Amino acid sequence: MEYKFSNDVSEDTVQEKLETRETKVYDQKPTPAFISASWSALFIGMISYCIGLWNADMLLNEKGYYFTILLFGLFSAVSVQKSVRDRLEGIPVTEIYYGISWFTTLTSILLLIIGLWNADLELSEKGFYGMSFTLSLFAAIAVQKNTRDKKFIENNG
Repeated sequence: MEYKFSNDVSEDTVQEKLETRETKVYDQKPTPAFISASWSALFIGMISYCIGLWNADMLLNEKGYYFTILLFGLFSAVSVQKSVRDRLEGIPVTEIYYGISWFTTLTSILLLIIGLWNADLELSEKGFYGMSFTLSLFAAIAVQKNTRDKKFIENNG
């Protein structure tokens, strides 16, 4: 009998580790339910955020600030998802673009937090903007992932 202990290093163990590090293939097409749920979440988040801005009792420049943060955050989140996915698939991504993508995503979140912290709004309104923004960012990432998965399957299927 041959027993393998966790501290034993043999050629078999090294070979097993090498086999597990192979590039993963993304060959599962997203289901129509997940695709529609992702798009629905994106539109619900964006539209509710914009309706909240439209109905808010704030100056036009404040509304523009919050709207710009939404657009900035959505673009940044999609850019992060694309960069991460490109790296997983072995497509070259420069370190500066990867870093800028993460920086701008975190900056958009920070700018929203700072804006809401200093805003003269009810706490429930602040929570509403924060949650609809978060829903929109998550949904944008899911929509980008679904789009990327579908395109990958179509090109390689």
